Amino acid sequence: MTTSGNPPVVAAVNGSAHSMAAALWAAKEALLRNAELLLLMAYGFDGAPFGNRSFPPDAWLKAKEAVTEEVLREFRVECESAVPEVKMATAAVDTGPIAALTEISATARLLAIGAPAGETAGLFTRVSTSRLSSGTFCPVVVVRGARQSGPVVVGVDGSPLSEEVLAWAFEEASVRKTPLLVLHAWHDGDVAGLFTGESALPFPGESVREAENRVLGQRLAGWRKKYPQVPVDQVVVRDKPRQRLLEQSEKAQLVVVGSRGRGGFAGLSFGSTSHALVHHAKCPVMVVRATGRPAG
Repeated sequence: MTTSGNPPVVAAVNGSAHSMAAALWAAKEALLRNAELLLLMAYGFDGAPFGNRSFPPDAWLKAKEAVTEEVLREFRVECESAVPEVKMATAAVDTGPIAALTEISATARLLAIGAPAGETAGLFTRVSTSRLSSGTFCPVVVVRGARQSGPVVVGVDGSPLSEEVLAWAFEEASVRKTPLLVLHAWHDGDVAGLFTGESALPFPGESVREAENRVLGQRLAGWRKKYPQVPVDQVVVRDKPRQRLLEQSEKAQLVVVGSRGRGGFAGLSFGSTSHALVHHAKCPVMVVRATGRPAG
């Protein structure tokens, strides 16, 4: 699937080793998609007062800007050395990181950020959700691990969001030329996660597992036709999805999941599966929210 134009892949950096990993991952993703890489660093505050003023002093901002520009130069050199074929740009933003990432997400293909640590970890706590004025408009990839091989793994359930999640998962598997493992897991306390319901009742004598496997196959039929080059492995298990996805992350190059939260980075806080993955997965994790935008 494609969007109009060719939106950039954006990497949020802050000078840390975690954000360097995110930048290098984003550079390779941009190469796969023949897109530009934008290295973005925000050095302001997300609406927090500074003393009795609404904004930090100009001298403080100038100093932070200088440090930010130097960090961006260093990151650009590293990325150009690792992936010289990719066109790159940098942006130093004087707002807070949440505001900057939310705004840039409207024109980005996807956002890549480092594994939660220090300030970044705050993006995944309930405390930060009250500071968000709007949700992101593209998927967020939390870069964990550095695996370059293995399948793309996608977790799906019976929610409408699963269609957007599948769109991104098939697209990622296609551009990476790797198999796709589609995992559907449910447990007794998660009836809402089942595919079978009023519109897809089990056949007489059919077990829940058999019914879920059948309906998932029907869901995937259209995607298999659209991406015939992508080998698909369909797995249906009775278990908590986060545990199975964590296990699969040990041999995957990317895990794709949806956010059941209220939108944007807030969604990463309220979806227990996505929350567990961004903190504990062994590979990068893409979190998709409902935006209505096509994948790719």
